[in-house]
Amino acid sequence: MGRSRGGFSTTFHLVCAGQGLPLSLEVGPGQEHETQHVLSLVEHLPAMRAAGGAACRPAKFAGDKGYSAGWVRQFLQERGIVPVIAHRKNETRPEEFDAEAYRQGNVIERCVGRLKECRRIATRYEKLGLHYLGMLHLGMILLWLRT
Repeated sequence: MGRSRGGFSTTFHLVCAGQGLPLSLEVGPGQEHETQHVLSLVEHLPAMRAAGGAACRPAKFAGDKGYSAGWVRQFLQERGIVPVIAHRKNETRPEEFDAEAYRQGNVIERCVGRLKECRRIATRYEKLGLHYLGMLHLGMILLWLRT
């Protein structure tokens, strides 16, 4: 593949609400595993307000096989979040799996697609990761303003 302007490659990890609006974002090197970003993504989620005005966390966290790890599931359960993460082939699968919630994972893919409509984000013109993160934040703001 070769080197990009910012290194070997860059990935961004994103948490979306059920409506497809981005909530939390983190940029990392492409060679780093996805599970390394779950802790900070969940910890930096904005405080949502329930009907009574109390702050609450999301009820479920859906992710693909890249986020499959026992410690990730345990981390989410300790915070009262139900993990809906697909298991890898070499892992034992539980009897119950919320397939309906897992199908909602396309919401995140559509959000990434809307972010990458901005050519600057899709092509990653910025050399520094901090600048790329800033452009991603601008894209997130634009998505929020469109609604």
